[in-house]
Amino acid sequence: MLLWFIVIIEFLGKYYYQFFGANYIIYNIYHLINFCFLLFLYKNYVESNRYKKLISWFFYLYLAFFFGNLLFQNYFTQIQTVPFIMGALFVIISILFLFIEILRSDRVLYVTKNLLFWISVGLLLYFVGRIPTRIIKNYWEEISYYKSIYIVEYILSIIMNVCFIIGFICSEKNKQY
Repeated sequence: MLLWFIVIIEFLGKYYYQFFGANYIIYNIYHLINFCFLLFLYKNYVESNRYKKLISWFFYLYLAFFFGNLLFQNYFTQIQTVPFIMGALFVIISILFLFIEILRSDRVLYVTKNLLFWISVGLLLYFVGRIPTRIIKNYWEEISYYKSIYIVEYILSIIMNVCFIIGFICSEKNKQY
């Protein structure tokens, strides 16, 4: 479902840009839905009540950052910065909670057959690399290697999607350990 949503957003972003010259609002809405979905996903997959409560707090804090940032940024003319960084940090921490639980259980024996593990690896690598590139793009545009940041982001996307593909190929379809 989320994959189809991403495809639709990409097409909307392309056409919105062609007609209006900027598509920031499309991607800001995408980030809101994406981070909320990911936090909800990890909340449902971790078993510890403590981790579930923390992820719930992350969810509400992210929403507070997202809507509070409306006072500082125009989401029609600028891509969100602080909410993206906070959402990425919250997802990274949620992934680490899942990995801690996996390491402490028998699920570690079957981890390579778990689709969520591969998705989590891809997201972890993507967001760990994406936070610095987002900061550089938004605050240091005058640096000489600004355009090479796009190459780094492109490589991060490829790595993330390769992890997803490995997960779809290697995971057992009828078992999620």
